[in-house]
Amino acid sequence: MKLLNIMKRFQKDEDGAVTVDWVVLTAAVVGLGIIVLAAIKPAITTLSGSIATEIGKADDGFSSSTGGTGGTGGTTNP
Repeated sequence: MKLLNIMKRFQKDEDGAVTVDWVVLTAAVVGLGIIVLAAIKPAITTLSGSIATEIGKADDGFSSSTGGTGGTGGTTNP
């Protein structure tokens, strides 16, 4: 009889099922995040290259207008 009670209690226990649900849900969210990252990576790479180019142009213009100090605001290190 004791074994029968243990089996009945085990059958009613839903903690394991809830854990499996959370594991599946978490795996789905992580997988979706990886898919989205893979989809937008080329655009991010292109955009970051464009930003780097523009910063380089701005820095070149700044250093040439201040006498070639390299963008230090006109101060020189002794």
